[in-house]
Amino acid sequence: MTDVAERRKRGQEKAGGWGETVRTVVYAVLIALVVRTFAIEPFNIPSGSMIPTLLVGDYLFVSKYSYGYSKHSFPFSMGLFSGRIFGEPPERGDVAVFKYPGDQGQGVNRTDYIKRIVGMPGDRIQVTNGVLHINGSAVQRTRLGEYSKGNGHYPRGTLYRETLPNGRSYTVLEYSDGGPADNTPEFLVPANNYFVMGDNRDDSLDSRTRLMLRDFSGSARDRDQLGWYVPSENLVGRAEFIFFSHDPSAAGWLEPWKWPEAVRFNRFFMAIH
Repeated sequence: MTDVAERRKRGQEKAGGWGETVRTVVYAVLIALVVRTFAIEPFNIPSGSMIPTLLVGDYLFVSKYSYGYSKHSFPFSMGLFSGRIFGEPPERGDVAVFKYPGDQGQGVNRTDYIKRIVGMPGDRIQVTNGVLHINGSAVQRTRLGEYSKGNGHYPRGTLYRETLPNGRSYTVLEYSDGGPADNTPEFLVPANNYFVMGDNRDDSLDSRTRLMLRDFSGSARDRDQLGWYVPSENLVGRAEFIFFSHDPSAAGWLEPWKWPEAVRFNRFFMAIH
């Protein structure tokens, strides 16, 4: 074989190797996008509004297929249709990720929230002295004991077991029963909308509070009407389980030697109820 032929052969093999690598990367990205869009998507918890169910630093998987698909199922809410398709309605008590309805800039909902669905379309929802009422009846609430995070970020509170009319039960945290969100007017949930609350009842921006309308530049203003609801179209998916968790207050980015101690191994693969 001549030198020219050998160089040509090596060049073809090198080009084929690079081409195969590029194709593999492209396929991997496409598969990841399909899985993220239609199956499961990871989220992390940045705030304490769902304590004690979810803690700051939890990483969880959300099933995108549980409620079907809307434009918000796609990256950047780029779906080409309105409403939901192939969907089943959520159940009372589900922990759901949704697009915050206060983001009104150019019709784009950008902020992901996670709360518990307690009110279904047509329900009458009211909180009186910290007790949730659905359609005029108080939800069963049983005291479990005291709660203290122990690092000073959250005050000492009381844990309760709350049981909804459909039998779903979970733990909520109350610091007092006399806060502004512990006594509300009665809300009537519109059709195709849901009423949501955080499990950390005195530290949650949820359907009991005023809607903060944000324009596309990020500025915000209070809406005059108290209370807001999550349109069915804004649902992203149902929270399923925690796959990783760490205490962000235990170790900063500049202290990598503390990272192993900050990992909360006991929360790995914990189902979300």
